[in-house]
Amino acid sequence: MASGPRRDTRGIVDAPHLFTHVRFRRREPAEALRPYLEHYWLIDWDLTEPYAAHVVPHPSVNLVLQRYGAGETARERAGYAEVAGIGLGLFTQKLAGRGRVCGVQFRPGGFRPFAPGRPVSDWTGRRIDAADALRPPPSVRAVLDPDDEDARVAALDACLLALEPRPDPQATLAMALVDRVRTDRTVRRVDGLARDAGLSARSLQRLFSAYVGVGPKWVILRYRIHEALERAESDPAVDWARLAADLGYSDQAHLVRDFTATVGVPPTAFAAPQR
Repeated sequence: MASGPRRDTRGIVDAPHLFTHVRFRRREPAEALRPYLEHYWLIDWDLTEPYAAHVVPHPSVNLVLQRYGAGETARERAGYAEVAGIGLGLFTQKLAGRGRVCGVQFRPGGFRPFAPGRPVSDWTGRRIDAADALRPPPSVRAVLDPDDEDARVAALDACLLALEPRPDPQATLAMALVDRVRTDRTVRRVDGLARDAGLSARSLQRLFSAYVGVGPKWVILRYRIHEALERAESDPAVDWARLAADLGYSDQAHLVRDFTATVGVPPTAFAAPQR
């Protein structure tokens, strides 16, 4: 497992532009929580003009505590907590005025020990009030009220430790397999991943449904799209046919189809403004 929070910005669309509008930080959780969590992510903003942030989500469940000073409802202005299941498409959040978000990104497979009663696929594509998913629910005010960042991190630690997650060998296996998909570009087929794990393809599907929330093929494709998105932002002259081959696609058309379905525009249209 990598030490400290991830430093990349994969999945964040036009991260440099976002960072000119908000203060974005990642923080490490308490040691007992690190087997299950990627990191905490903290965002604060004070805007004179509205701004829309776009993210291609990771195959991760997030716990999101949020407060929008210019929110349309009393709940948004007071602050609330949600469990956000894996987002299947592009996620857009409009920001205005002042606000604050404190998020928990669980490792893919790492959320189930905190809510063991239901398969993680039950949360996929949904945003649920945290009180309906976690017992005890997190204290919104304890996390969002402090201006001191360390105090917010300590409050997140306390909320999650109170849930008393217990080691689960199946969760550990799921986390290891997704980690391999993320870091090993030779993993391109579900049957090969299943064979290497000593599982049947059907058993692998069931494991991912119960502990990750989406199937292994979806995870493979999502990480491919993250890499394609990163390349599109960093290299205006990217060779899409070659990138498709590098990512294991049979041809460029399949990459274009998946990219367009996820991001909402074809790769060339996305890359044009980056130039």
